[in-house]
Amino acid sequence: MPIECITLRDPAVGSQAKIAVDFGFNCFKFIASIAGKEIDVLWSAPDFESGDARPSGNGIPLLFPFPGRLNGTTFEWDGHTYQVPEEDGCGNAIHGFVLNRPWRVVAHTESKVVGQFQASVDDSSVLEQWPADFRITATYELDGNTLRSSFLLENPDEKPLPCGFGTHPYFHLPLSGTNADVCIVRLPVTKHWELIDMLPTGHCKEIDGPARYDNGQPFAGMTFDDVFAGLQFSDGLCRSSINDPDGGVRLELAFGQSFRECVVYTPPHREAICIEPYTCVPGTFGMPDAVERYGLRVLSPGKSFAAEVTMRVE
Repeated sequence: MPIECITLRDPAVGSQAKIAVDFGFNCFKFIASIAGKEIDVLWSAPDFESGDARPSGNGIPLLFPFPGRLNGTTFEWDGHTYQVPEEDGCGNAIHGFVLNRPWRVVAHTESKVVGQFQASVDDSSVLEQWPADFRITATYELDGNTLRSSFLLENPDEKPLPCGFGTHPYFHLPLSGTNADVCIVRLPVTKHWELIDMLPTGHCKEIDGPARYDNGQPFAGMTFDDVFAGLQFSDGLCRSSINDPDGGVRLELAFGQSFRECVVYTPPHREAICIEPYTCVPGTFGMPDAVERYGLRVLSPGKSFAAEVTMRVE
């Protein structure tokens, strides 16, 4: 069944963005306009709007109340065991509950839309799978060739809410030219979490040659499904970028200090790269020192935190 979508436009430059309201509030199209040329920034499958595409494999999936995998399908919290569905084909739950469910639109203008999902309001079955109710409010705003997104993560319950948040954008490669391999990807990271079977072991190591990541690497040599740490911030922002020299186009991805990890993933189809800001290390819910060492947040009743991500094409 076709999914409900909202299109944002900036008529001054001709840019647009498209959001799938009832499929995770996924922004699956961001088309910038440079000197009259359309730049298709986000990758999504041609059949995405049919509602049959994999929700985690297109556009910008929003991952909450846990980004990445859990270790298995059970989650221990405060003396209770919670069962979460297996989703990754390897026996693990993955990417939370909001990326494939219908959201509600709470505000909408020509260039801005605000959507919200709350477990108790929008799908009460989720309450059986997580220790507390939760609410996420997402705002997308188009300003010229900049797409700003902001997120408010709240605990509306009377119980503590363990949680983490991540975004999972698929950036189309090449951006404008004809050769993805020559695109230069800059990652301002200095550390790397060791993984076994896509789950962290608890060991975080300095990466070899951090300047190579910070200066940028050709996409041709990149094969990643990795969790990086030691993010480098300047003026409160961590800035990654993709430069397409053939097309003469550059994309900057900037995110704030609510995020402390960055997952980088190169899909097998080699038509995109994912640069994914996370507020915590995936797979560490229920591990000792999850809050202090791995970034798990535990929101007291009525508490919240915010996060922002900006994409700019030039």
